[in-house]
Amino acid sequence: MSAAFQVGPKGAATRADADAELLQEEEEAYSLIDKLQEAGINAADLKKLKEAGFNTSQSVVFAMRKDLLNIKGLSDQKVDKIIDAARKSTEAGFVTCTQLVDKMKSRFALSTGASKLDQMLGGGVESCSTTELFGEFRCGKTQLCHSLAVMAQLPPNMGGANGKVVYIDTEGCFRPERIKQIAEGKGVSADAAMENIIYARCYTSEHLEQLLVQAASLMVTDEDRFALLIIDSIMGIFRVDFSGRGELSERQQKLGRVLSKLQKMSEEFNIAVVLTNQVMADPGGGCAFMPSHPKPIGGHVLAHFSTTRVFLRKGRAEQRVAKIYDSPWLPEAESVFEIYAGGVRNGTD
Repeated sequence: MSAAFQVGPKGAATRADADAELLQEEEEAYSLIDKLQEAGINAADLKKLKEAGFNTSQSVVFAMRKDLLNIKGLSDQKVDKIIDAARKSTEAGFVTCTQLVDKMKSRFALSTGASKLDQMLGGGVESCSTTELFGEFRCGKTQLCHSLAVMAQLPPNMGGANGKVVYIDTEGCFRPERIKQIAEGKGVSADAAMENIIYARCYTSEHLEQLLVQAASLMVTDEDRFALLIIDSIMGIFRVDFSGRGELSERQQKLGRVLSKLQKMSEEFNIAVVLTNQVMADPGGGCAFMPSHPKPIGGHVLAHFSTTRVFLRKGRAEQRVAKIYDSPWLPEAESVFEIYAGGVRNGTD
């Protein structure tokens, strides 16, 4: 049995064979690019595609033609043939709303560990979408990420998805000892929980793009399925790499490419994507009696790519307050949660 499926209560039996078969089916929801060989695409061209980060037929469908033409050794004729084969293998095109509902049944929601927060999020952090957590320092963003990194590995009846986690850390805030503490608080193997988190320290926006290509490759080559990808935080490196109004346009263009890649990965591999984000003060936005709240950075580019945006703020003691800031389907609401040794739990209103 794969490592990801062994994470569960200490001494408990592994998942039943039927559940394992179901998870295997979910694992193969995407189409490996090697299958295009059946449509007449030669192995040498498929190797070039994989080296460039295109590991599935879906990734080819999601790509711009000019990106494929940039791959050395692929001519116009070859690229057109590859795109046509990929589209046919994935049945990309229009579907009815009823068919869409059927396709969405494979999606899942990850529990944060706090039932009231999950309820506010419509069941938890949703797969095939991007959830953005923003707020000032000490508001609980990284703590929520650590909790989700453990929760994602648990079986569905415990709020998880029996999956591995990719954790990209741009600020050096990730702590393995915190993962161990949360895992032990949930009554699961701390060693297995840490083994199932694939971690990378990211230093620049260009490095982030490279790490996402590596992450996509891992998701098709690793024997275990993945359920969650975390970037803590998304804008920290962009803030450093690009400064001033003169570089703002270039920053936003590169940010858009990264976010587009994340959005496509979430749908391609049926994973949940969680981003933390920094904020900026608005000195002229309020007055002494009605101070304005900090605003998320990243501009309209990040605002449009994030499916659900959650504003976090400090509460009393270890309590934090989460508020739906923007969502296509969730109503505006608030939830109080508390940070403790076992992750996060319901707070007192």
